[in-house]
Amino acid sequence: MLASKGYFSRVTMSIPTAMRTLVQHSPDSTELAITTQPLPTANPSLGEHIIRVHACAPCAGELLWPKNFPPPKHRELVPCPDIAGTIISAPDDSPFRPGDEVYARTNYVRPGNAREYTVGVTDELAHRPKGLSWAEAAAIPVSAQTAWQALLIHAGIVGGDAKADFSAAREAWSGKRVLITAASGSVGMWVTQLASLLGAEVVGTCSPANAALVKTFGASEVLDYRTTNLREWAERPGKKVDVVIDCIGRKSLEDAWWTVKDGAVILSIFQPPRQVCPEGYKADGVRDIFFVMEPNGKHLQEITKLVEQGKCRPLVDSVWPLEQFQEAFKRLDTGHARGKVILDLLLNQ
Repeated sequence: MLASKGYFSRVTMSIPTAMRTLVQHSPDSTELAITTQPLPTANPSLGEHIIRVHACAPCAGELLWPKNFPPPKHRELVPCPDIAGTIISAPDDSPFRPGDEVYARTNYVRPGNAREYTVGVTDELAHRPKGLSWAEAAAIPVSAQTAWQALLIHAGIVGGDAKADFSAAREAWSGKRVLITAASGSVGMWVTQLASLLGAEVVGTCSPANAALVKTFGASEVLDYRTTNLREWAERPGKKVDVVIDCIGRKSLEDAWWTVKDGAVILSIFQPPRQVCPEGYKADGVRDIFFVMEPNGKHLQEITKLVEQGKCRPLVDSVWPLEQFQEAFKRLDTGHARGKVILDLLLNQ
């Protein structure tokens, strides 16, 4: 049973007793295998829903997370935090009803979503954008929410927890110069789109092969990360920036320190920026920030609105059936995917 009688409303459909699940063998191994397991159960008092998974997306490096960042409590190691699917059962007080089409980045405390049925909590769910495929919807949550929280919360340009008043946020961001490293990556392309929508002047770093793509996302200037010396570039008049959003860390983040004005913000989703502050660097009042995104359905619902209005879009690199998980993760590990790699659990069914 999915839940006790009285706690859940259910959608009428044939529900199996077992499901395909992609499992990581152990925290010390990156080996994966498909197993057959019973369906998960959900606790309605915690806002948990059962969701039929249609598509899910892995994150780069996530098979190293269990070893480097062990889950707070023991759980099965199922990858893929991004999900798009259909509600099967929901708590009686949930705004999401059986049959609703939703998407989310689910919390790391629970198994991921590379399985035919999974659990999602009210506060992390949003209705998926109309007009998108399941794969396109699954390409959005973690990347877009990371960009949203970087720009509207952690950079400190907008006061408080942005309540999706995008017009008010635009007033604060208008005219700011922003440098985005790895602007063609899965997070970088969302930072580029949202920063441009907020009225910022966006400079992105990427390879020449992706320069045109980054410009379509709203960048006014694109720098070849292989050949551009950021320190020399920033010494030219009018080039220094108010905010750096770093999506790749290491040498790119180190070089980005030279580009900021006094009083600027340098934010990284990869590592604490001070870890790579270059020797001899001097500036006044620069704030450095590192953060890890937190799933937030309200933020994701506002992103849904922007997508449905045609103001921003996801990018899917490739779509694979669950049985080809090895090829999908190999594609992800190359570091050259243009957009998100997706597992479609409806293929070959």
